[in-house]
Amino acid sequence: MPMKRRNKITLAFILGIFFILPVETQAQNPGDTVRYTPDFKFKDGIYMNFEMVKMNSPIPKAKLLTSVDYNDREFFDQLLKGNKIYFYDNMGMRQELDKSNIWGFARNGVLYRKVQDNFFRITYFGSIIHYVADVTSYDQNNYNYGYPYGYYSPYYSPYYSPYYSPYSYGYPSSTSTRTALYQFIIDFETGDEREYNIQSLEAILVRDPELYSEFQSMRGKNKKKMMFVFLRRYNEKHPVFIPVNK
Repeated sequence: MPMKRRNKITLAFILGIFFILPVETQAQNPGDTVRYTPDFKFKDGIYMNFEMVKMNSPIPKAKLLTSVDYNDREFFDQLLKGNKIYFYDNMGMRQELDKSNIWGFARNGVLYRKVQDNFFRITYFGSIIHYVADVTSYDQNNYNYGYPYGYYSPYYSPYYSPYYSPYSYGYPSSTSTRTALYQFIIDFETGDEREYNIQSLEAILVRDPELYSEFQSMRGKNKKKMMFVFLRRYNEKHPVFIPVNK
């Protein structure tokens, strides 16, 4: 074959590879993350923290050490009856986890958040996540130990309150419980979680000057009525993307 013709074929082959490879690479990237929509399904499994939620990377059923049938419709209900969860890590080593330390789980693609000893479905997911939960507070000597900072903390225990002392004398000691329905929001960007109110919503809306200014211009009563409208508008303007191949 003449040298010039061979060089032309070689050059054509190299140029072909050059133009084809970027197309193949770009075709793979969209599959790494997808924009969240209500149809999105999270991977089933145990989520130890919110970072695992953001990465869509739980401890899968296959790595959970349990006698419960993986196909049982009440698999997670049965698994979470105990105080401990046993699983195999990526090295195949058996690990132990306290149920009290997990963030939640996903079943059939739906997230459930742990609050105290119960699990509640995440009803609205986005840059601002919203859900509702029954929370039990403990009152002793008229002190409400359940909400020391104005919102529920899943890591707070009434027994570590500075007002509590097992050596107190001369005062009536009585404890009562109260269960009420509370709304919570989670900031997808930071993972911060707090009670759903005007102040906590504004702390996130401030990142969008246009929405924040519009919300601030409203009177108090109207603010409260329009909270969820602005939450939804913020999520529409600031979508989140979830990994699907990790």
